[in-house]
Amino acid sequence: MTYIVDRRLNSKNKSMVNRERFLKRYQKQIRRAVSDAVSRRNITDMEQGESITIPKRDISEPVFRHGQGGKRDIVHPGNKEFVPGDRIQRPPAGGGGGSGSGQASADGEGDDDFIFQISQQEFLEYLFEDLALPNMVKRQLLSMDSFDYQRAGVSEVGNPAQINIVRSMRSAHARRIALRGKERRRRREVLAEMEELEQYETCDETEEQRLLLEAELQRLNVRMNAIPWLDDFDLKYNLKIKVPKPSPKAVMFCVMDVSGSMTQDIKDTAKRFFFLLYLFLKKNYEKIEVVFIRHHTQAQEVDEETFFYARETGGTVVSSALKLMGDIIEERYSPDQWNIYVAQASDGDNWHEDNERCRTALSDHILPFVQYYTYIEIGDRDPQGLWYLYERLQGDFHDRFAIQRVRNNAEIYPVFRELFRKHAGEEVG
Repeated sequence: MTYIVDRRLNSKNKSMVNRERFLKRYQKQIRRAVSDAVSRRNITDMEQGESITIPKRDISEPVFRHGQGGKRDIVHPGNKEFVPGDRIQRPPAGGGGGSGSGQASADGEGDDDFIFQISQQEFLEYLFEDLALPNMVKRQLLSMDSFDYQRAGVSEVGNPAQINIVRSMRSAHARRIALRGKERRRRREVLAEMEELEQYETCDETEEQRLLLEAELQRLNVRMNAIPWLDDFDLKYNLKIKVPKPSPKAVMFCVMDVSGSMTQDIKDTAKRFFFLLYLFLKKNYEKIEVVFIRHHTQAQEVDEETFFYARETGGTVVSSALKLMGDIIEERYSPDQWNIYVAQASDGDNWHEDNERCRTALSDHILPFVQYYTYIEIGDRDPQGLWYLYERLQGDFHDRFAIQRVRNNAEIYPVFRELFRKHAGEEVG
């Protein structure tokens, strides 16, 4: 059997189609590797590419061979147990050998698993596959530079790349018919006269008349052939006009608890969640604003660097962050013009007397105006007071309020996908 292996370099994306087909075929293994990478990587390495390992048994290819045909009974040499007609029993479970799993066999031989590299872009594609911000509404035009191009008939001037071939050929054909009509009719008359002359005997008069008709026929042919097959006047171009494109104006509030009860491991898990969210927004949405809020006893709006790497800590007053968020919404992000989203991460600890202030702030000033509010509680202990408060609020705002628990880094990616799973009809902006 002949095997043909293409080992040419992927020059100028010549093998890109084959690569896309390969990635589609082994997307199950790639998704599993991407999910494992999220839980073990550092935050700074989260958006890099990844090495994917595929077991040898998963890349076996079906092959065609010529069968020997017919019905044969064979007893191979060395057989001491069977005679022709016996049925061979199935081997006991776990007794199979071979090296198909990538492990070496007893004689030291085996096949390695197949390993290949996916790029940063491909890694992010699989990481955020089928995810979207829920309930996105196009509220108003974001800016005058947001346009879409729509067909608006045809034009006699335009870009050669936009030429309408069918209309251009139709116009050229109509022009040639119109300009050649008179000559075509006269040509038919001349041919009829020449055919009529052939019925008479040849004489000086008929010969002179025939020469005149031939000269006129030649002149008519020259005039008809002088008409161009395609003229500039015939060219038609597809006309496209720019129309304002409604763009969803959206803002995401990232609220993280940095109080003393948040251990370093819990903070690292929360940062992983927010870093995934930040990458997701940056990749899938062209125009979206992100507001970072850190809080302990006091809340503060910070930049990206401070949000992920500052070490300031203190007590826990969750209502301070909710109050600051409400003030920012009132001042800068009118709910009539903006799609407002919130993602909050905490270990669930809060002063008992502060829970009522949180309930009031959420139910009266935040939840009625947001498109989607997510809360994750991090830790392997029992749910805390903040969780029970949010559970009660979720009953009143179930369509825009989602809460999840995360015990360790391995659960971050599945929970993230559950919170932002794309539903039917939702689009990426």
